[in-house]
Amino acid sequence: MRLPTWIAQHLAALRAVLVFTVLLGLVYPLALVALGQLPGLNHKTDGSLITSGGTTVGSALIGQSFTDADGNPVARYFQSRPSAAGDGYDPTATSASNLGPESVVDTIATDPEESSESLLTQVCGRSKSVGELNGVDGRRPYCTDDGVGAVLAVFRADGLTGTVTRVVSVNQAAPATPFVSEYQGVSVELAQPGEDYVAAGGVITPIRGDAPAEPAVPADAVTASASGLDPQISPAYAELQVNRVARERGADPAAVRKLVEEHTGGRALGFMGAPGVNVLELNLALDKQFAAR
Repeated sequence: MRLPTWIAQHLAALRAVLVFTVLLGLVYPLALVALGQLPGLNHKTDGSLITSGGTTVGSALIGQSFTDADGNPVARYFQSRPSAAGDGYDPTATSASNLGPESVVDTIATDPEESSESLLTQVCGRSKSVGELNGVDGRRPYCTDDGVGAVLAVFRADGLTGTVTRVVSVNQAAPATPFVSEYQGVSVELAQPGEDYVAAGGVITPIRGDAPAEPAVPADAVTASASGLDPQISPAYAELQVNRVARERGADPAAVRKLVEEHTGGRALGFMGAPGVNVLELNLALDKQFAAR
């Protein structure tokens, strides 16, 4: 007996679903798992885990912070780049800050919990802290000495043109001191919590300042990666930290620098990306070779 056409079509579709479910839902995944367990591949497919003293301490693919319980950098270790993933390097919350080059004005709210820093202020604050930790000049263009974005809201008599009538340092509130006392002959005010100086008609004007054109603190020391999980830092940021780490461990800086070179990887496939230093692997090698004082 010949089945009706519509029933035959449904049976054919059902057979196709079953076949592809077995092939793509069972056979293919199991084949990839088996392939991943071959020698030379199993370490990577298991997460590139790193062990020390029989204990898993992390992954070569995911960065981590080297800070104390209060979030302060532990001086005897090389520090990782900033992370915007959760509370830092959280693989379940991988993300960037989503702030861009035009993020230069902080939100200073009446309730401190509702306040937020612009990308510029985050960069300025990080650069200041990294400079102080490593004993170098942490100044950057468009940053104040107290580590916030050097930005003014300039009010003019005719909106965008005319005589300057009022100037506000939008990222500084009391009890700070304005980073410049006056602008074009007008005294600079501190920002008041809850005020929106852009909506009020102020022209946002970043002030470069006298910081060097090439900051001593590298860019990756003050900006988070797109994933928030980057396990590497640039050789330039590692070099910046060598003297501090050597001093804290009572080691010869040349010996610490040699360890850095040994843990510096090249470009992917020889031409993609940039050389990087795996911070976790480097710090484990430090602990092994130079016990902290």
